[in-house]
Amino acid sequence: MRSVEELINNTDPGWIYVQEWIREATNKVAVLPVDSMRARDALYKTQVTTRSPMGAVVYMSGGILIDDGWIRILGSGSNRLLRTLPDWNYGKSIQKWGDVPSFLLIADDAIGGYYLLNGGGLGADAGKVYYFAPGNLEYEPLGITYTEFLLFCFNGDLEEFYQEERWMHWREDVPALSGDEVFSFYPFLWSREGKDINNCSRKAVPVQEQYDMHMSMRRTILPGK
Repeated sequence: MRSVEELINNTDPGWIYVQEWIREATNKVAVLPVDSMRARDALYKTQVTTRSPMGAVVYMSGGILIDDGWIRILGSGSNRLLRTLPDWNYGKSIQKWGDVPSFLLIADDAIGGYYLLNGGGLGADAGKVYYFAPGNLEYEPLGITYTEFLLFCFNGDLEEFYQEERWMHWREDVPALSGDEVFSFYPFLWSREGKDINNCSRKAVPVQEQYDMHMSMRRTILPGK
C-alpha cells in the first residue's frame, strides 16, 4: 500500500476543482468539517490520490451533505456523519486493507438508496456509478463517473430523479436525521403496497441495519442476481 505522503498531491490538488463546483452549485451543499488524523487514515485506507475528486473529498472533508442530508457523500467522517468511505466499505467490498474492491459505496440517501462506484463487480463499465434503488432492490447503472456524480449531486434535478420518493414533509424530516441513519418504510418501498410513499409509515434506523436488510431481501426476492 502507498503511504499517505505518496497519496497527497500538493501540485494539482483535486479539492480546488471540487470547491469551485460547490461554489457554483444550484442544490444545497454542506461540507462537513474534517479531522486531519481521521483524514490521513481514511486516505491511506482508500488508496486514492488527492489529485482525484474522490481522494480530495476523503482527505479534505468529513463528508458532504446535499439537500440537508438527503444525499450523504462519504468522506473521512464528522460528527454529523461518522462513517468514513473506507470503513463503510470494510466487510462489504473490502475484506482487508489493500484489497482492490469490486465496488465502492460512495454515498447514500435518506430513503436507503446507495450509490456505488463500479470496480468491475457490477458490470463491464468499471469506473461508472450505480444506484441501488430501494424501490426495486436493483443496481441501476447511471452511466456517470465519480466526478459526474458529484456534479449531479451539486446541480442535478433531484426532484425529477427521486420523483415519487419524496414525501410531503421530507424537508422538515430529513435535517433531523443523522448521517448514519436512514428512514425505514412500511409497507416496504419495493412492495406493491409501498408505491405511494405518503401512505407509508417511516422511522429512523441505523444505516447498517437497513443495508443488511436490503441485501437480505434482494437475495430472497432476486435470487442469482
